[in-house]
Amino acid sequence: MEHIGDRLARLRRLADLTQEELAERSGVSVDVARKLEQRRKHSARLPTLHGLAKGLGTEVTALIGDPPAVPSNGDAESPQLVALRRAIMPPLFAPPPERNAAESLSLPLLRAEISDGWTLYHNAEFDRLADVLPGMIADARLFAAIGSAEHRAQGEGSLSKALQLAGHLAIRLGKTDLALSSLERAATAAQNSGDLLLAPMVYGSVAWAYQRQNRLGDAEHLAERAADTVEHETGMKTAAGLRVWGGLVMSAATSAARSGSYDRATEMMTTAEQWAKRLPSLPPVEDSRAVSVFNRSSVRIERVRLAVQHERPDEALGLAKGLRLSADVPPSWRTWFLLDVARAYTDIGDAFGAVRTLEALRRAAPGWMRHHVLAVAIIQDLYSGPVQPPGLRKLAEYVGVRP
Repeated sequence: MEHIGDRLARLRRLADLTQEELAERSGVSVDVARKLEQRRKHSARLPTLHGLAKGLGTEVTALIGDPPAVPSNGDAESPQLVALRRAIMPPLFAPPPERNAAESLSLPLLRAEISDGWTLYHNAEFDRLADVLPGMIADARLFAAIGSAEHRAQGEGSLSKALQLAGHLAIRLGKTDLALSSLERAATAAQNSGDLLLAPMVYGSVAWAYQRQNRLGDAEHLAERAADTVEHETGMKTAAGLRVWGGLVMSAATSAARSGSYDRATEMMTTAEQWAKRLPSLPPVEDSRAVSVFNRSSVRIERVRLAVQHERPDEALGLAKGLRLSADVPPSWRTWFLLDVARAYTDIGDAFGAVRTLEALRRAAPGWMRHHVLAVAIIQDLYSGPVQPPGLRKLAEYVGVRP
């Protein structure tokens, strides 16, 4: 796995910048840039990464590195990814689908398949999801084109959720432009569905794609505007409405924090956490897998993440203390939480706490941990420290770090 410092040095040379010039452009100290390039520092906080990416004129993903099995080596894209592209953006002048094909389809079954697709996504089973998603999109597109106006509207709703899921998968695969193409189509389908909550949910996904492209101002503005729309036009009297609103507020807060407005982000997160307390008193959402992830646990997880990213490890550990994750927190959020707690322990010099947390992470998500850039960086940092707790060597061997 390529070290972040090697990527930084390569991108800096391509931009024809000295370390001092990059530091001036990015607002990051030259000492941080130098330590990264010299491999004396194995990771950087997201605000630092956003600053460096801005100074280099590139996306944050170029610094973080490619997701597992998606190298930027110039090779032709896999048949799996080509099929996903074709499903999101059908070829021009392609013959329309056979209308009698819909006779063997069921809209409730399609909705269940899309919900199962979200489960695959949150479990990080991206290969399996990529295999089945093109068929879901094709079926949803067919439902949106035939039948009565009511039937077509329901089909548009399913098409919106399938395309939103494709957008999320494309982001995970490092294809943010493909993600935005899918999400723009998802937003159009959402507007055609008549469901007032669908479009704001998709806008939250678009804001995430903007964040990955370092368009933090665009992301914050979009999330705030969508949250206002939910509050004023649909209200927050249902669990679905409150969850969509809360997810958008969390997104806006994340963009604000990464832009340097940490106090304002904390204020927004605190407000969201207060509103999340109302969820247990509301009738539950029929299918929670297809609605924004928002509850007291998810807000606290995101607050821990922002505190870690802004070099406030004591605050992060205080927020994490005693947190009991609710049953509807997806596995992906649980793994991120453990990783952030391990990072916080590392930052305060508690190697034993970091190793205990990483061991819990390995039990919870072994495949995810092995390939995650930050997990590897934390273990590298622990090895360069003065204390080597029991279990560290096994963790290092597991992720491929050499002592």
